[in-house]
Amino acid sequence: MGGTLKRISLTTWIFVGMAAGVVLGIAAPNFAKQLAPVSNVFLRLIRSIIAPLLFGTLVVGIAGGGDMKQMGRIGGKAIIYFEIVTTLALFLGLAAVNLVRPGEGVTIQRSAAEAAVPQTQTTLTTIIEHVFPTSIIDALARNDALQIVVFAFLFGAACAAIGAKAQPVVTFCSSLAEVMFRFTRYVMYLAPVGVSAAIAVTVGSKGVGVLFGLSKLIATMYVSTALCMIFILGPGLLLFGIPVAKFYRAVREPFLIGFSTASSEAALPLALENMEQFGVPKHIVGFVIPTGYSFNLVGSALYLSLASVFVAQAAGKSLTIGEQLIMMLTLMLTSKGVAGVPRAALVILAGTLATFNLPMEGVAVLLGVDALMDMARTSTNVLGNCLASAVVARWEGFKVG
Repeated sequence: MGGTLKRISLTTWIFVGMAAGVVLGIAAPNFAKQLAPVSNVFLRLIRSIIAPLLFGTLVVGIAGGGDMKQMGRIGGKAIIYFEIVTTLALFLGLAAVNLVRPGEGVTIQRSAAEAAVPQTQTTLTTIIEHVFPTSIIDALARNDALQIVVFAFLFGAACAAIGAKAQPVVTFCSSLAEVMFRFTRYVMYLAPVGVSAAIAVTVGSKGVGVLFGLSKLIATMYVSTALCMIFILGPGLLLFGIPVAKFYRAVREPFLIGFSTASSEAALPLALENMEQFGVPKHIVGFVIPTGYSFNLVGSALYLSLASVFVAQAAGKSLTIGEQLIMMLTLMLTSKGVAGVPRAALVILAGTLATFNLPMEGVAVLLGVDALMDMARTSTNVLGNCLASAVVARWEGFKVG
């Protein structure tokens, strides 16, 4: 009971922090901009948790009950689920942008957008190569979740194969995971302050005026996000018999942290801990959620389909249904393997615009409101990955909630 009250209390404080940040950003924008270090300290502390927590949780999960055959089955089910929901999200974004047409009436200003967003070409080859670490120390230092998952997966399987001789290593990893969960709890005491600073910096630097310039696009994104949660993610709860109220209580804090900081990384430690408490086994939660941050970015998929067609509309270029479907297929492939960090979707968007000969200046238009859009897509990514772990656990026959 005390733990529940504590969680409710933290959620309430996060809401208070968000409200205070908005007020501060409007009332004292110059002061609000100076709060960036406070927000950055919170995010840095969160990121320091990710690598050891992921490694410890996954190794213990696999060595203490998982095996290669079982993990292969879990991985297959996760990929099937990832592909279904991200594809549906892409088409939801496509339907919304064609129905509302937020790009009409927006004039693209010629500017050096190419300089504002890094240009990278994501190919199937680069994605496959990136999955495998050349050095686990390097992967841990960069918090590369996907590479850590792959290494920990193989390391845990090796521990399971050796048996008793590996017990000291498994015991160490178990202790490491428990310590990092407690560490997470300490850092979460700073969440309301960190969240307040992050929101204040965004509002103070961008100004409220940015809300009105592209309000149609922002409204389309937020309404589409709500529809995505109800009609794409919602059915998963019902189909797999996941208790809605208990799931809501488990995901609300990671969701709010993802929304306010626009960083999936910031929500990851709490998402892992809460979903494990929700009843998802260690080896599933430690594998599905981090992998989902590269392959199950539901919010980013929704945003990318909406944003790419928005740019075409703003540029006055009419895309046929066939061209839009090819664009969706391209986005489906290029959005994989992208780390869940702020502004990653802009990199993918820039590459897609270049591929389809759409004006790069469109990215500059979106940059003005990207912080607001990023909050919606990141929180949806967090929610989608928490749900994916529960779905796979139920699919495997475990009781959750």
